[in-house]
Amino acid sequence: MTAMHPARPTSVGLRLYGRRVVLRPLVPQDFNGWSEVRRRNGEWLTIWEPQRLSHHPDPEINREVFAARCGARERERLAGSQYAFGIFVDGAFAGEINLNNVVRGAFQSATIGYWIDRARAGRSLMSEAVVVLAQFAFEEMNLHRLEVCIIPRNTNSRRVMEKLHIREEGLALRFLEINGVWEDHVRYGITVEEWHERHDELVNNWIR
Repeated sequence: MTAMHPARPTSVGLRLYGRRVVLRPLVPQDFNGWSEVRRRNGEWLTIWEPQRLSHHPDPEINREVFAARCGARERERLAGSQYAFGIFVDGAFAGEINLNNVVRGAFQSATIGYWIDRARAGRSLMSEAVVVLAQFAFEEMNLHRLEVCIIPRNTNSRRVMEKLHIREEGLALRFLEINGVWEDHVRYGITVEEWHERHDELVNNWIR
């Protein structure tokens, strides 16, 4: 008997909808909107991100490098290893949310990373985007577990988890290199069993 494998969505026509947010893969034509938001939010974002090597070209200022970044994300989607989405509100780019490190086999798990334009923070848009992505991961990709890892002092990102009542699992010491420092991260997790138990609550509160 041939083993059945979960569907592997591609970026063609891929759209995920919440009440206010639309998630879709970024394309080269998004450069102007993406670049404007990233450059305006430089100090707001870089303290929470891995350090960019100085000799690497910057997609924030180089349209061709941004297009190459989009192409790399598409290849990752085709390989089934990562699904990266731009977050759009009223048609305008507002941030990004990614399903990273997708592992199949006995693990069936992935991690979620996200950021949002500071001008749009405080409106629970990211909480909505997380629920939209979780629904995709559990119901379309048939994953079993999602994890979100956040630096303890990043209270804004942790607030997203608190609003959604995502289970806190503990502290991972020196978990990721962030802005040149190996930072501890609080780990949050949700399994498909929890998703099914809370499905109506989460979908009714954040998507419908």
